[in-house]
Amino acid sequence: MLKGKIALVTGASRGIGRGIALQLGAAGATVYVTGRKPSSKPSLDTDNLPTLEKTAQEITERGGRGIAVYCDHGDADDIKNLFEQIDKENKGQLDILVNNAYAAVNAVMRNEGKKFWEMDPLIWDEVNNVGLRNHYICAVYASRLMVPRKSGLIVNVSSSGGLRYLFNVAYGVGKEACDRMAVDCGIELKRHNVAFVSLWPGAVRTELVTSIFKDADVTKHPMKKVFDEGETIEYAGKCVAHLAADTNIMQKTSRILITSDLGDTYGFTDIDGRRPPSMRSLKFLLDIAKWHGTASWIPDWVKLPGWIMNGAGNKF
Repeated sequence: MLKGKIALVTGASRGIGRGIALQLGAAGATVYVTGRKPSSKPSLDTDNLPTLEKTAQEITERGGRGIAVYCDHGDADDIKNLFEQIDKENKGQLDILVNNAYAAVNAVMRNEGKKFWEMDPLIWDEVNNVGLRNHYICAVYASRLMVPRKSGLIVNVSSSGGLRYLFNVAYGVGKEACDRMAVDCGIELKRHNVAFVSLWPGAVRTELVTSIFKDADVTKHPMKKVFDEGETIEYAGKCVAHLAADTNIMQKTSRILITSDLGDTYGFTDIDGRRPPSMRSLKFLLDIAKWHGTASWIPDWVKLPGWIMNGAGNKF
């Protein structure tokens, strides 16, 4: 499906980034994957390779070609060097960029429940440097390769935190800015046939989330059921692979796309054969609100239209 395509997935050592990279590889693409350099020297034993190396190895095993590049996405020079490497090794070709690198998971968890004035103000940098700032820098360098070739797809991995308050102020502002970046960059790129979208995964069963909910103390956590029924890390990858192969992708540029909606549009399921619930599903939303009796009467296909989702935002 993507044989001959060159892709870059940032922050692909684990989680959603890894899942996206694996699915692009399974579709036949050459996939550059980035992650932070490990502190210790990599082992020659393949069973103990760094996670980034394992991702690249599995991409190749699935039929693509995986290339691991250690990159500090908080360092503008390191990012520039990354794109110069891709440019040189592929004669200027880059077809897909997935902006996924994010370094603030621990910071978000560490400050859970605190108000913005109770936190160190520099949490803004911790949340949005390897995230919003990095996404913009990567988008600039990727566009410089894609525009001359009149072809390309850029994806910002974002979240519904861009719509309404979630976790903390710095997080929500960063995610909303990622969405706005996709829309506005897409406007400028459209005449050059380069698409830019923002992707909202649902609840994803990442390695970290799975580890957290194995703890006996959180078995009754209200979000446990949501994540138990959520997406695998590769569902977003299937979304990106289908978007990259879509000959009508320009019809979706400058838009926020929800993973479960793309599964319905393109007709695929998650790698475990399930159809993860949509965040637009009325049944799903009622379940989260603990209206389980009412939810049981609502079919899964009844979804809130996009204009109602937009109206649920905080701007007006």
